[in-house]
Amino acid sequence: MFRVMMAKLLRLFSHPSNKTPMIPRQDVQMKKDVLVETSVGPTYVSFYYPFAANQKKLPVYINFHGGAFIMNDKEMDDPYCRYLANQAECVVLNVEYGKAPEYPFPKAIEQGYDIIQWVKGRAEELGIEAEKVMVGGQSSGGNIAAALCLYLEEKGDEQPLLQVLSCPMLDFVTPHAEKPEPDKWRSLFPKAAHFIHMCYVPGKGQAGHLLASPVRAEVSGRLASALILIAESDAFRPEAECYVEKLKAAGVNVQEAIFRGCAHAFTHLGPKERAEDAWRLIAGKIKAVAEAPPY
Repeated sequence: MFRVMMAKLLRLFSHPSNKTPMIPRQDVQMKKDVLVETSVGPTYVSFYYPFAANQKKLPVYINFHGGAFIMNDKEMDDPYCRYLANQAECVVLNVEYGKAPEYPFPKAIEQGYDIIQWVKGRAEELGIEAEKVMVGGQSSGGNIAAALCLYLEEKGDEQPLLQVLSCPMLDFVTPHAEKPEPDKWRSLFPKAAHFIHMCYVPGKGQAGHLLASPVRAEVSGRLASALILIAESDAFRPEAECYVEKLKAAGVNVQEAIFRGCAHAFTHLGPKERAEDAWRLIAGKIKAVAEAPPY
């Protein structure tokens, strides 16, 4: 009960990017809100359809927002979903996944899996190419996207064309106090990090589960190609770099980008020029992968 009360209190504080997004809010052809029934429960998602598109059926990018697994909502990524839809010429699906502690590990991953199946089963009516599904997210959303690819591999299902991991948190085993944190304010984060851990992975041994800490997984070369964005001054940089090397060693096609002079969540908090560079990179990668001829 205490964890639920504390999480609800934290959710009262709006994310700074809600007031000053790094990218201007663009108009799209259509934004459609849909309630999807999943094994975890009814899940709200938003579809963003681009203004300019050359084909009737479009690739789809499924977005998982950040928020330390316990807070924020999909609307914090509204400006970015609009931008990606228009610039990448794809449908963007923005997910309101369940937050911990009410929905602990692995609920959000199971929701993501169910949503992928739901989208593929309704691709025709949604105007989506079922073979061109991509996933991605920032911070905790990056964890969920990475874990979702591992979950699909575990089930023997088809991989997305691409996984975009931006400042991903990939290691619940290493205490936050042992992670390099140059920011003087975030260096006070260990106690808060412990609370977040207890919310998302409360069960014994869950922190080391491969879906909770993807960096600990034995990865397969069949995993989706990856674009991994790393902030130079981010406590999660070592685990992201470790995951890059693991994926490469397994034979996965990986593009990494280190953003100098940036801290965690810079895509939403700035510096503005570097955030714009990041979103431009993501949009370009989504478009290039979607347009690439099949093997």
